[in-house]
Amino acid sequence: MTPVIFDLNEKLEDVEAFEEKNGLLAVEGEAFHYNSNNGSPRKFYVHEKGGKFPFTSHDDHLKGASGDAYIEAMPDTRKTHDDKLIVGENFFPVPGIGGMVSYKVKINTPGTYYVWVRAYSTGPEDNGLHVGVNGEWPESGQRIQLCKGKHNWTWSSAQRVPENHCGYAQTITLTFDKADEYIVSFSMREDGFELDKWMLVKDKSYIPE
Repeated sequence: MTPVIFDLNEKLEDVEAFEEKNGLLAVEGEAFHYNSNNGSPRKFYVHEKGGKFPFTSHDDHLKGASGDAYIEAMPDTRKTHDDKLIVGENFFPVPGIGGMVSYKVKINTPGTYYVWVRAYSTGPEDNGLHVGVNGEWPESGQRIQLCKGKHNWTWSSAQRVPENHCGYAQTITLTFDKADEYIVSFSMREDGFELDKWMLVKDKSYIPE
C-alpha cells in the first residue's frame, strides 16, 4: 500500500485561507474546507453544541472542546485490541486511504513547522492520525500518536515509531519551502479519532496549552 496523492488546489481555489502569523497558526478541527470519506467506509463528522450527531450510541466530549465543537472519525468499531482490525475499514496504516479533512492555509514565514493536534482519546485504538501538505504525505507527518492525557483534551506532536509506540515529543513536522498558500490535510489512521484543534508552530520551545 502506498500513500494516495491528492490535488485539491483547483477545488479550493476560491476559499479564503487560514493565515500563519509570526510562526503560529491555530485552526479549529471543524473549520475544514474539504471533508471526504475518500472512498472508504469512514468519514469525519462534526460534534457541535446544539447539533445532531448521526451516531446515537456514542460518548459526547463537547465539555472542554474549543469552540464548543470537534470532529470524529466514524463509525468507531475498533475500541480495544480485542476488536477485529480491518485494514481499509477501521485502520488505515497508509495516509491518504481513509477519511480526510483539508484546510487551506497561507504561510508567510517559510520553513519547518511542528504540527500539534488537540485530541481526545479514551482507549488504545482511537489515537492515531496522519498529516500531509498539498496532497503529499511526508514521513515526518505520518502516525501522529496520542498516549498521555486519556479522557481529556490533550495536545500531542508525537510520532509513533517501532521502538516507541507512544512516540517521541515534537517529532511531527511539515516543511513549507516558500511563502505561499498550501493545503494541509489530516487522514485517518484509526477510527474513533477525535480532533478539536490543530496548530502549526515554528518555534520548538512553544508548547500549546
